Amino acid sequence: MRSFGAKIGSNSSFQASVKICDPWNLEVGSFSSVGPKVDCYNQGKIKIGDHTVISQKIYLCASTHDYTLPDFPLVCQHIKIGSKVWIAADAFVGPNVNIGDGAVVVARSAVFKDVEPWTVVGGNPSKMIKNRNALESINGTS
Repeated sequence: MRSFGAKIGSNSSFQASVKICDPWNLEVGSFSSVGPKVDCYNQGKIKIGDHTVISQKIYLCASTHDYTLPDFPLVCQHIKIGSKVWIAADAFVGPNVNIGDGAVVVARSAVFKDVEPWTVVGGNPSKMIKNRNALESINGTS
């Protein structure tokens, strides 16, 4: 991926079944993992922080179409996923979304709005479920 312009930190891993639309629009920090069958539809930029887990079958969609115009032109936006984030299985993250550090997106959620740092969100559309305590997460007691 680096050969095609992706910026990948050290010790990050990608499963072989990951799809990446435009590698030059992808930036991943160090010690992060992108799981099997993840689809990065990144005509817009996608940035993933350090120590972040993108679980299996996640769809990251960094573009949309302008439905107010008759030809529905492509609109490239961005997705920014912070550090120490976990996005659980089969979730969707839409364009122009920022997911704060330490957040958790539960399985099968659809995220269309920003997620505050150190929160747990879930559902379709996703809503805050609870706060996450950063110290508990570090000590493994959350």
